[in-house]
Formats: sequence, C-alpha cells, structure tokens
Amino acid sequence: MATVLLVAVGTLTAAGPPGHAEVTVTSSAVQGTDGRTYRATNHLVPLPDRKRAREWLLTWAGDAGGGQGTDPDFLAVIDATKGSPTYGKVVNTAVLSPQVGSEPHHMQYIWHAGDRVYAGAMFTDTTFVLDVSKLPEVRLTGINLGADTPCASVPDAYWVLRDGTAYGSYMGGPDVSGPCTYSNGETRVGNGFAGSPGAVVRIGKDGRTLSETPASTREAEMPELCGNVPALPQPSCANPHGIQAREDLNRLVVSDFAEVRNYLDPDTVQLDPKLLRTTVRIFDIADRNNPKLVSVSALPAGPRVDEAVFEENQMVMETTVTNRRHNKGAFAGTMAGGAIYYTPDITDPTPEWRQVFDNTAAYRRIDPTGVLSGQLSGGSWLQTSPDDRYLFNAVMGSDPRLAPDQNRGLVYVLDIRKLLASGSDPRCRIDTPDEVTSGGVERDCPAVVDVLPIKGGVGGPTGRVAVGPHWGAMDNFEAGRDGRYRETSDIKRLATANYFVAQTGIDGDHRVCMVDFDDRRGRLRLDESFRDEVDGTPCVNFNRQRWPHGDHGGARPHGVLFAVADAHLGR
Repeated sequence: MATVLLVAVGTLTAAGPPGHAEVTVTSSAVQGTDGRTYRATNHLVPLPDRKRAREWLLTWAGDAGGGQGTDPDFLAVIDATKGSPTYGKVVNTAVLSPQVGSEPHHMQYIWHAGDRVYAGAMFTDTTFVLDVSKLPEVRLTGINLGADTPCASVPDAYWVLRDGTAYGSYMGGPDVSGPCTYSNGETRVGNGFAGSPGAVVRIGKDGRTLSETPASTREAEMPELCGNVPALPQPSCANPHGIQAREDLNRLVVSDFAEVRNYLDPDTVQLDPKLLRTTVRIFDIADRNNPKLVSVSALPAGPRVDEAVFEENQMVMETTVTNRRHNKGAFAGTMAGGAIYYTPDITDPTPEWRQVFDNTAAYRRIDPTGVLSGQLSGGSWLQTSPDDRYLFNAVMGSDPRLAPDQNRGLVYVLDIRKLLASGSDPRCRIDTPDEVTSGGVERDCPAVVDVLPIKGGVGGPTGRVAVGPHWGAMDNFEAGRDGRYRETSDIKRLATANYFVAQTGIDGDHRVCMVDFDDRRGRLRLDESFRDEVDGTPCVNFNRQRWPHGDHGGARPHGVLFAVADAHLGR
C-alpha cells in the first residue's frame, strides 16, 4: 500500500517555456511497496487570470527516446477553455519520477467529478493514481507497482467505479512463467511478462491492489483460435485491452487484443494469426472484488473478399458499453480487422455478437478510389456518447502495405439510435461485400454522421509507420451561466492523440488535436483555434524541445482526458 509522504512548494526561475521567465514547482510523493519514493513534480506556468474557471485536457506522455535516454514521463495539463488567452497552451507538466521510458499508455475513458486519475505505464508495469482536484496542479496519491500484481503485467486501460476505485485491464501474464495464484484463490499457468493469460485488477484510490482476477477460463480456450508463445498447457486468448463496466447490470466487458510481447519488435514480429485475438469476455461483478467470468465469445469473421491474413474480427482493440438503463448492449472494435461489432444484451450468458459496421464504409466518404479500406486500418478508441445517441471511433490509418503518403487516419461518428431501439432483436448484420463499402442495408444499422480525416504525417519522427488518431476522449463538461462547469450527456467536442506504440513499428506525429462536433448539422470539424504555442499550427505538437520542466525534447502523447478543478465545478 502506498503512503503519502510529503507536499512541498517552491519557485524555480528561468526554466519556463518560451515567453515565460519562471515556473512554480510543487511536488508530492508516496512510498511504494518496494520502499522507494515516487514523486509527481509540477511545473506550473503563470496564468493571466488564475481565478478564471477553466477546463483542462490531461495528456499522458512519454520520452520520445523510447526509454533509451533519461528524459522523464509526464502528465501535460493543457488549457482546454475556449476563448481563454492560453487556450491550447501547456500550463503544467507533472513529471512522474523516478521511472523513465515506461511507455505511458491509457488513463480511464471518462473523468467524473471527484474521480482520481488512473494512468498506466506499460513497460514498467505501473499504475499511477493522481488527485486532480486542484488543477492545473496534480498530486500523486498512490502507486501500484509490478510486484503488487504478480499475476498480471502490462496495464492498458481503466474503468473507474462510482466508489472511486478502478478496474484495470492487464494485457500480459504473470511476471514469472509458471503457476500463479490470484486473490480469489484460483491458479493459472502463465508464460511470463507480457504473455498470457492477462488479468483484471481492481485498484484502490490509494493505489493498493484490491483484487487480481484471471481473465482466462479454467479450461483450455478454443485451441483452434488461441495461440501462445511459448505454448501453454491450456491455450488462452485472454489478453484484455478494452475494459468498461455497467454497474447497474453488474457486468464488466473486456476485449482481447493480442499476446502483446510478440509485437514489441517490428523486426521479429510473429505472423501467426492465432496470436491476434478475436474474443470478448464478460464478467459478473456483483462482488466487486471477485469478478466471475460468465462468457467468452469469439467474434465472427465478416464478408470481405480476398482477405490474406487479417479478417474483420482480429485484434479486438476496444469495447464500449451503452449507458441508459433501458439499453443493455455493448460494442467492440477491431484494430487489424477494422470493423465494429454489437451485442444487444451483456447480461445474456451466451451473448451473440454481430458485425454492424466496417471502417471501409467510413473511408469511402473521403476516398472514393477504394485504396483505403478497413483491413489493417488500425481501428482504435471507441466510445458511446453518454446519451446513447452516437458512437465515436478513431482510426489510425496504419496499413503497412500502403506508402506513408497514402495512409489516412480519421475520426468518424455513427448514429446508433435505431440499432439500440431494436432492443434484444436487432436486424443489422454486415454479411455481404456491398455492405462492407456502403454500410448495412437493414433499417436499424448504424448510419454515418460524418468523417473527419486527421493525417498523421509522412514517415513520422522515427521513420516508421506514422499514424493519425489512436486515442481520444469526449468532453463531458459544459460551462453554465455562472461560469462553473457541470457534466453533460450532450457531447460537442472530442480530443485525439496521434501516437500508438513506437516499439511496435507504429509511431505517429505526436500531435494532440481538438475536434468540434455539431450534431445538429452532422459535422465534425478540426478546431483550428486549438494551436501549438511554439509552431502556431493547429493541434498541440509534442515534438518540441522545451517544456515547463526544461529542455527535454520531444514526447509521445497517448492517453487524453478532460477534467475540471473542484473549485470550478457547479453543484
């Protein structure tokens, strides 16, 4: 269990970003279970009007040196307040030390007032727990280290419960190969760090491990689909990536991605399709500390023709639940497959998943030539709007078969109201080649509202595949007449980050962009007023030399999240 040690305040002169003579430095620290001190150090840029209510975009970023150097990982706090003189400015970098090269990854999907922020570091097997109640200042309140989750590794994403604790999806297997016993008393044999089977971990607001649950079944899982390297005595596809919950239904949905360590070196990548997962898992979480696996479903392949290796159902990157009480469904999206699936009832012990959209149909809106398609498109962040009207999807545009100047990332939005209104008996199913390119013909199929291309640059900073948006976040806040912010289910804005994981060979141009959504006109638009303070171009560019914490060069932004300080929240 992590223990808060101290909070200190000081002023550091002549270390601010361009145009600022000084930054204010504050720090907080906790002690990990390994006895070491872990620290969050803020570097706060002076604001012209400190008392003004602001909204912030939190961006979890890592050293662009890929862990080869000593530059720190940090949480960037960006002014996301439209009309503010510092809109788009990085006003704080909260450096998390002493770890470096940890490959900062995701935080939770959405932040609600009072929540801690859970930020995962894949390569160091660490989850940081952060207090953002006094933004732009950030405080470290807990840390969960690799030794705190001996049966799980490589944390990916988080879902925060109403009590403030969080479930984390851990893609990788036990830290050490062999049998591992979980907090529920069950034992699984794993093939080691970043291998299989992965786990679901519940983490407290202080960073303590509350439970560690195997994501795999006790028995062998579909040997015809599930490969492992090295082989396991009981094959498993359990490598959780996406994770979302419906507490009112006592259900947790996770999507399996891949046995990840086989894809962390582009020169030795495994081409066995059995290592690319096609499965979605649903847990009963009535006992929050003892999730019980109730179903493992293999997504069906789709109707595309001339598919060499990658079918629609491969590499299930994300899942997202519906939100309204009368809806019980969930969606899943695939990265290599570039398709979206749906099941109408996650409480069904044998849920039926069906394909309801293909990314190819979105690409046809911007590329009538047919060069760009869903296959290998890099389907990524997937999120239903809180009012269950829309489904947002970010697509990297990461097809390695295409020249860099041909690939195109995008964000698109689907109208899902008719699909959800069909209840437990949807008709939509993508099952013909024409529906791949034109969308489903059934009346309840999702309809494309708009598609916004966001190109990730040619070649990228590393010279590898440079992608458009991989991750995103909805802005779930609006300012009232009193100037204070309140949560809303009417989504008008998104943020995206152009970066995946460079060590896989898929990098990005390291920009964070703001996207406006006008649902009345059915339009997505890049917010060009959200500009980089250094080069003046739209989007915040993380390829810069100087930060509030000093001259540390470029950084790789991954997770993004909107948040508001307690003092500026309406009641």
